[in-house]
This record gives sequence, structure tokens and C-alpha cells, in this order.
Amino acid sequence: MTKKLWFQAGVGILLALLIVKYFLEINYLFYPVVIIASAIFTPLLLGGILYYITEPIQRFLEKRNFPRWASILTIIIALIAVIGGFALMIAPSVSEQTNNLVKSAPNLAHEIMNMANYIQDNSTSLPPQVNEAIDKIANSIQKYAMLTSVFLVQLIQTIVSWAFILILVPFFFIFMLKDHEKFAPSIYKMFSGNRRDWIKKTLADIDDVLRSYIQGQLLISFLLATMMYIGYLIIGLDYALLLVVFAFFMNVIPFIGPWIAFVPALIIGFLQDPKLAIWVCVVTLVAQQIDSNLITPNVMGKSLDIHPLTVITIILAAGNIAGFLGILLGVPAYAVGKVIVKNIYEHRKAIRSAATKNV
Repeated sequence: MTKKLWFQAGVGILLALLIVKYFLEINYLFYPVVIIASAIFTPLLLGGILYYITEPIQRFLEKRNFPRWASILTIIIALIAVIGGFALMIAPSVSEQTNNLVKSAPNLAHEIMNMANYIQDNSTSLPPQVNEAIDKIANSIQKYAMLTSVFLVQLIQTIVSWAFILILVPFFFIFMLKDHEKFAPSIYKMFSGNRRDWIKKTLADIDDVLRSYIQGQLLISFLLATMMYIGYLIIGLDYALLLVVFAFFMNVIPFIGPWIAFVPALIIGFLQDPKLAIWVCVVTLVAQQIDSNLITPNVMGKSLDIHPLTVITIILAAGNIAGFLGILLGVPAYAVGKVIVKNIYEHRKAIRSAATKNV
């Protein structure tokens, strides 16, 4: 019985639960390690994203006999030029639209209050469930308004912490470009034989999955934001560039992100002209259909091989567990876990096949 797969899996799960239980009971011993890990996690993550974006450029340069230092220097100069040029192009427009949005905020608030008063005046004709939902929203707004001062303090703390993170990101990024080929060998060289080959293959598969996801998702987000910007300009939507910049960052979240970006565009379109809200829906629907049927299948292909329903489930579960960070990292973490489990299964299958074959 001890050789059965279900028995071994059950023992493994029980041992994992015991390890987690005792880890939680003595977590104070690991508290300094957790603090250090959390401090370097974000700059390491951002540095890794930059590395996967620029790694194809480094490969291209080094195939043309660029030394490592020259390829890194070229990438850094190119990044500074691209970011600086992009900022110079969009910064004036974003600043102008932000100022206009701030100036028109009282009018927008007045329109929203008029809508709220209209709903309240006609609340007797609405179903009880709708009235309860409206009351909950109103109570939530009051609650968040009371916490404004706390939010401002947290915002200042966040700005300071992000300034520190942005200082560290270039160091992680440069060292990844410089020594990325040493990472995998430093791990699998500690093993030998078939286990070494398996770890080497697993690390290569993880690297391929992360590269495909990061490069593909950023390209999809850029193309989707470009289509939305063109559509917003055609229909004459106010604050188009500001909405598209927000949409670009939200589109990084698969499936759900574009609809998060859709909400502010719909609100601004409705307040600008109720008919414009319909055109915002049309632009979003057309962009989504082009993305779903043309862009995503050709950019991502079947590199991740994850069903859309699985992606939505992962995002919802990760969001409840770890908030916005969980939403961002849930899908790539699942893809990495899937690669590891798949390689374990194939390794066990190969061992079983070798043990039972006829000699």
C-alpha cells in the first residue's frame, strides 16, 4: 500500500500541513527574514520584468559581437531615451488633462449628486433590493470620506517607499542582465545524474513561461491601449490620454483588467454626453473582440495553455488572498506551478516506465 500514488500524495500533503502549522507557531523566528524578503521583493520583481523585456535586445546585440558591458550600456541608454521621449510626448497632454479633470471635478461631483438626488427622489418606484444596494453604497462613500486623512498619510508613506524601490530597481536589473546565465547553473550544479537534468529542464521551462507571459502581456496591453486611444479620439471622449494610460496598466491583468479600465471611461463618457457612453461601450467591445480573436492568440499562442475560466478563478482567488498584488501575480505563479507539477509527473512517469519495461 505504501507504494501507491494516492498514499504517497496523502503523506506528502500531511507533512506539508504539519510544516505550515509549526512554521506559523514559530513565525517570530523568521520575522527578520520575512521583512528582508518583502523589502527586496518589489524591486526584484520590477527588475525581472525589465530584464525579460530587454533580454531579446541583449541577445540580438551579443549575436553581433557586442561585449556584455556594451550590450548593457546600449540597453540602458535606449531605455532612458525611450522613457524620456515617451514622457516628453505624453507628459504635457497628461498634465493638461489632469489639470482639466481637477478643475472640472466640482462639476462632475455636482452631476453625480444630481444623479444621486434623482435616484433618491424616485426610490419609492425602485425594487427593495436596489434601494438596499444604494444605501450600502452611500454608507461606504461616507465611510471612505471619513478615512481621507488616513489615506493621505498612507499615500505619503507609499510615495517614500516607492522612491526607495525605484532606486534599487536599476541595480537588480543591471545584475540580471550581467549574470543571468549564472543563475540556473548555480542551482542545478548541486545535483547530479537524472535529477540534475530534470532540474535543468524545469528551470528552463519556468524561464520560457515567464518570458512568454511578461513579454506577451505587455505587448497585448500596449496594442489594446493603442486601439482604445484611437477609438476615444474618434468619438471625442474627454481625458482620452489619461484614461488610456490608466487602461495600459490595468490591461496587464488578463480578462478582468480591460473591464476595470472601462468603468472610468464609461462614467466620464456618460457625464460628458449620455450618448457618448454608448460609443465608449462600442469602442471597448470592438477592441476586446480584436484582442480576443486576433492579438492574444497570435501573441501568446498556447505558451501558457491556461483556460480562460481558470484564469478568472485564479484572479478572483488571488485577489481575495493577497489583494492587488495577488491579482497581478496569480496567473504567472499558477503557470510556474503548473510547469513544476507537469515536470514532476513526466519525471515519475519516465521512472515508472523504466522500472517496468522488459529487459
